[in-house]
Amino acid sequence: MLRYLAAALAATIAVPALANGPLTVESSMLTLQKRAAADGTTTVSLVRAAKAVPGDKVVMRLAYRNTGSAAIGNVVLSNPVPKGIAYRAPAAGSAAPELSVDGQTFGPLATLRVTAADGRQRAATTDDVTHVRWRIASPIAAGAQGQVSFEGLLK
Repeated sequence: MLRYLAAALAATIAVPALANGPLTVESSMLTLQKRAAADGTTTVSLVRAAKAVPGDKVVMRLAYRNTGSAAIGNVVLSNPVPKGIAYRAPAAGSAAPELSVDGQTFGPLATLRVTAADGRQRAATTDDVTHVRWRIASPIAAGAQGQVSFEGLLK
């Protein structure tokens, strides 16, 4: 399973040509870790995935940072959903991504259609999502950083 996780993290990230400064982007896969506290409560945190099995919930995170000396505008972060991961939803606290079932056409899930095995068009489901994309609305100031993420399910 570790080999699969490493392959899933090799997803590509597309950013526009950056004339104003460098943008670094790091992709990571996280899993939920539960720990029992001495008082009987349970804490839940996200940690880098070291081991996961089919059915586990994962969070794919793209962390970005402007290491340049000027703001960077019109940033689009596009990421394929790794094979073996089924897209489920935006992660808590993250902007909702635009979705695609073909890597070309993006939009809300309700607007996407796929061709079924019988040749007929049907509404896309989260299992059909192959790519996610975020448009960073405001220019990223020099030294600023942020992150976007989505939840998935290990198939």
